[in-house]
Amino acid sequence: MTAILFLATLTLILSLLFPWAFRTLPGEKWQIMAAVPVQKEDSGLWSGLNLTWYGFFSACAYVLAAAVTIVLMASVGVSTAEALLTLVSVLLVCAPAARILARLIEGKRHTFTVGGASFAGILIAPFAIRFVEAAMGRPMPLMPAIAAMAVAYAFGEGLGRLACVSFGCCYGRPLTDFGPAVRRLLGRRVFVFSGKTKKIAYESGLDGREVVPVQAFSAVINSAAGLAGTVLFVLSRFEAALLVAVVVTQAWRFLSEFLRADFRGHGRLTAYQIMNVVTLLYVPLVAAILPAAPRAVDLEAGLAALWDPSMILMLQSLWTLSFLYTGRSRVTGSTVEVFVHRDRI
Repeated sequence: MTAILFLATLTLILSLLFPWAFRTLPGEKWQIMAAVPVQKEDSGLWSGLNLTWYGFFSACAYVLAAAVTIVLMASVGVSTAEALLTLVSVLLVCAPAARILARLIEGKRHTFTVGGASFAGILIAPFAIRFVEAAMGRPMPLMPAIAAMAVAYAFGEGLGRLACVSFGCCYGRPLTDFGPAVRRLLGRRVFVFSGKTKKIAYESGLDGREVVPVQAFSAVINSAAGLAGTVLFVLSRFEAALLVAVVVTQAWRFLSEFLRADFRGHGRLTAYQIMNVVTLLYVPLVAAILPAAPRAVDLEAGLAALWDPSMILMLQSLWTLSFLYTGRSRVTGSTVEVFVHRDRI
């Protein structure tokens, strides 16, 4: 019953959130969350730092992935300390990789690549767990732990696509690039972005035009992979949970590159697609090499580990750090005027 309620709650939240997000976030006002005055100019106006909804949804995705990791790991006997140390180890690699790989592949210093970050995280996950084993001095259930991280990644990848919708990045090709059959299939299920500061506008001039809602497809498909992986995990089918979560997310990411219009590097296959292929070869090999780990899943114990004051504070701290890292816009600016309402004195 606990597993059913857990899955039903996740499904309900996402099924309510996504339709609202797909209708609302392409709008202009859902890019900048706040403008913070940072320096006063000679004109008397302030230059501002823009805080974005991209950072808000990215932080929420990080926290969701972390929470699912903790719940699933704790449900197979991994201690909270081990789960947290594993998460920190992976995040310390993923966070800088998101910026470094974007610079190497796209030549851009002030952007992130979720695809590059996830590639680095998937590659490093088994080694991070071995590191934690050595640090804690006791073995961890390797296959269940990796499966838990893969399922959590699928959820994070799904929710994180809302960040792209709000900023207008990772956008799809114009509907005019496709034939009548595709246009009829999509119908009104398209995105029309507004706002000249959205990436789709200043990079490709596609604001105001109907484009393939590739971010919406990614959100739904990746979240479905997370839900399916959770079901398999609860049934102690850890290898299957790992493969479903990784194969679905990486295969879709490979295919979705053909639907995208933003710059992804040169060549018929992008560097990100090559990463997807490497991941699709790497993970089944890891699953075949790792020993089987028959183990009962106690989801109530996993939820109890999450429902702890120290854990809640940790997740709040993770959200704050993630928001400050991904939410401070470096490609948009603002001018802020501060004044007194004389009629209210």
